[in-house]
Amino acid sequence: MTDALPGRRLALYAAPALPLALPVLPVAALLPAHYADTLGLGLDRVALALGAARLLDLLADPVIGAVSDRSGRRKPWIALGGALAGLGLLMLFSPPQPVGALHLFGWSLLLYVGWSLAQIPYQAWGAELATGYDARARVSGAREGVGVLGLILAGAVPATAAALGGDLADGLRALAWITLAVGAVALSGLLWGVPEIRREDPTPTGPHATNHPASMAVMLRAALTNGPFRRLLAAWMVNGLATGVPATLFPFFVGSVLMAGDGAKGVFLLLYFLSAVAAVPLWLRLTARLDKHRVWCLAMLMACAAFAPVPWLGPGDGWAFALVCVVTGAALGADLALPAAMQADVVDYTRWRDGGPARAGWLFALWTMASKLALALSVALALPLLSALGFDPGAEAAGPSAAVAVIYAGVPTVAKLIAVALVWRHPLTRRRHAAIRHRLDRRSTIR
Repeated sequence: MTDALPGRRLALYAAPALPLALPVLPVAALLPAHYADTLGLGLDRVALALGAARLLDLLADPVIGAVSDRSGRRKPWIALGGALAGLGLLMLFSPPQPVGALHLFGWSLLLYVGWSLAQIPYQAWGAELATGYDARARVSGAREGVGVLGLILAGAVPATAAALGGDLADGLRALAWITLAVGAVALSGLLWGVPEIRREDPTPTGPHATNHPASMAVMLRAALTNGPFRRLLAAWMVNGLATGVPATLFPFFVGSVLMAGDGAKGVFLLLYFLSAVAAVPLWLRLTARLDKHRVWCLAMLMACAAFAPVPWLGPGDGWAFALVCVVTGAALGADLALPAAMQADVVDYTRWRDGGPARAGWLFALWTMASKLALALSVALALPLLSALGFDPGAEAAGPSAAVAVIYAGVPTVAKLIAVALVWRHPLTRRRHAAIRHRLDRRSTIR
């Protein structure tokens, strides 16, 4: 295996990130209101159906990671997950009439589990395609950058349908079919154009290794005693709160603090995501000079500085907020590209420490669970906190808009500073990772 992935192979690997990202925002932001209002299910039944599906999906993540590792394969699970997720998406966005809560629950569960079944082995495979410290950052940067392009396109499809005279249902149906078409092409290129890494599990020698497949309880105990993994996972989850809280409060901030309309919201989001994509190559170039964890810390500190003036913004300050979106979007580029590459390095450390199989799927499953929990906690923290401070978006006078601004900027700033404190002394530096890779390669040669 070469250290750097050839450009064509890297492009084929990164391409499926676009269809995997396409439905994320519409499913999270548009689907609940569509089923509750347009299709008449009501908020209570929609919340129950989606909440139950999300909970079961969360519980499935570690199983998916463990099964993917034990099978020794990535491609079959990605293909199966893509097919299941595509079917679930199509049935959710093209529901029969009348539609019931059971339809929403069943097809949402299939979409969520199918997406995880594809995403977890896909990320784990990325950790196996390149072994070098910088090469891994290039792989994760390409994958996550393409994923952000998917998020941008996801907003363009319903908007285009509306401009052509269609309604939200037409936009969602179009998005489902576009996702299926792009997904079929991208997954075909991945499955036939990128060779799978055949992983040979070494004879277990480490303190946490066994001579038989370990149970998930044993693997979880080993993960929790893994210092670099524990530190990185905590920082990733806290930083997830720092991203999720402003995402949850974004519509309230723009509407109630800046007094801007829906058109401005779209422009701000476009600036944010385009800045993330544009900044990824710059962060990767900087990692050639500094360790990845230090570059990530610099990006988080930059975001904190950008959030500092936000509580003083008000009506008419759209240009100032646009600059905030550009800077925090650029910091998002580092959030996307660098932690995943650091997690891949932790997979090597875990294999060296335990002396057993790499278990990349298992570790990335826990990583995915942390992402989902951070998103759920963001909503659970931000909205009740707003309500407690007297803000009511449905009222004629919404309430203290300063509360929105302070929470929008204050919570992510505190969370990012905690994440910086956690990861600043991350032990897997470039030099130490090179030593670990040397020992792993020598172990493979001896075998």
